[in-house]
Amino acid sequence: MSASIEQLSCQELVEVVTDYLEGALPDSERASFEHHIEGCTGCHEYVRQMRETIELTGQLTPADLSPEAEAALLAVFRDWKSR
Repeated sequence: MSASIEQLSCQELVEVVTDYLEGALPDSERASFEHHIEGCTGCHEYVRQMRETIELTGQLTPADLSPEAEAALLAVFRDWKSR
């Protein structure tokens, strides 16, 4: 890998994993992401688990969630993010 690839922290990786999996990261960020998961066992496993979760759950859209389920998920993510 090129020495010019900017290092990505584990927290930054978690924040952009969805964009990575959807193919929405710009090439320079994708290279940094892939460089990070090559050397970080924890993040490599996290990405593997995210891929498996997506495969097992299929493709959900916002219309697939009830308002109650959406509110519950958002509450969990807000609580997680505030820690």
